[in-house]
Amino acid sequence: MKILLVGTIKRRIGQEISASRSSIIFQLGKHLALRGHQVCLLGTKDSQIPGVTTHAVIEKGFVDLPPFENQLYGELSYLVALEKEIEMIAGDFDMIHNHSYPEFVNLYATERVKTPIVTTLHAQGTTEYDQVLSLFSRANLVSISKAHRKLFKKSNPRWVVYNGIDTNLYKPGTKKENYLLWLGRLGKAKNSDGSFFDAKGIRWAIELARKTGERLIVSGNIEDMGFYEKDVKPYLGDKIVWYGPLSSEQKLRREEIIDLMQKAKAFLMTINWEEPFGLVMIEAMACGTPVVAFARGSVPEIVKDGETGFIINPSDDDVRGDWIIKKTGFEGLCEAVNKLYSLSQEEYKQMRLACRKRVEERFTIEKMVEEYEKVYQDVLNSH
Repeated sequence: MKILLVGTIKRRIGQEISASRSSIIFQLGKHLALRGHQVCLLGTKDSQIPGVTTHAVIEKGFVDLPPFENQLYGELSYLVALEKEIEMIAGDFDMIHNHSYPEFVNLYATERVKTPIVTTLHAQGTTEYDQVLSLFSRANLVSISKAHRKLFKKSNPRWVVYNGIDTNLYKPGTKKENYLLWLGRLGKAKNSDGSFFDAKGIRWAIELARKTGERLIVSGNIEDMGFYEKDVKPYLGDKIVWYGPLSSEQKLRREEIIDLMQKAKAFLMTINWEEPFGLVMIEAMACGTPVVAFARGSVPEIVKDGETGFIINPSDDDVRGDWIIKKTGFEGLCEAVNKLYSLSQEEYKQMRLACRKRVEERFTIEKMVEEYEKVYQDVLNSH
């Protein structure tokens, strides 16, 4: 099958790029090619996927370019050019798989080309996002978790395909250390009172470490340095450590991230939003590291409570399941971490093995590619 993958032109696609959407596009393209498909990536000129040709619409991604004089006009100009390029070359392919950022710009092409287009939704489901997607009745939409799909009440994505990772790359290490690990984004969005909206929950992680006395390593990309200066930097010290450079992009090499995950006692998913998938959870679990997480978004689909970590209800007013940890919110986080640290050596070993097994059974690259091939066939059969 001749497949056109439409990438994000926000950033390049390559082996070393760890951003979730870029990682998925890279692995999908690489493994589709390995399975005998002819794959072309529509994206930035400096993108590289083994076995995949690149059709460029821009020299570099937005994050690697100097700021435009008018950022909205600059980025939107290239996004419109991307959509028009799809229209021009669509006839050369049997299937187009859209992963662009944002996804809905390229849905205009679904009304104008004969080649079927599948669109994977990577962003969180919001009312306005759902509304604009619903305007394109012919769109073939894929969500990345069941919880994610439920958020799209009008557009109603037809398929759910879980993300997958390379389990030959993410694998257990030989030595564990007694620290908790948090990786995520410090966003620039703000609450109505002017405080930063902590979608990924770094404040919870810091407070948890201060309360339990456990060592914590945090890292990620910082979209607004004000967030870091106010909510993170004052608490750093011997027990709470920021790892890596301070940057708007994640600058850690993949090998560094894997090393952190392999050695961590547990990975913290202290989210305050409805996480569409959470690639870091399966990366950590593949490395044999249990996950302690709030029961938001995709968490209950990925973490098996009591076997690959512990799930906590966000609050007494937000109960989403009957989990092993009965306390909610911050108290629940503390109880979960204390319970994890109190496991015997054998019990912890079994949890580590269960983490790896769950990823191997459900969240591999091979499984993801197989599921997308089924989606392609469904679309072709009904096109």
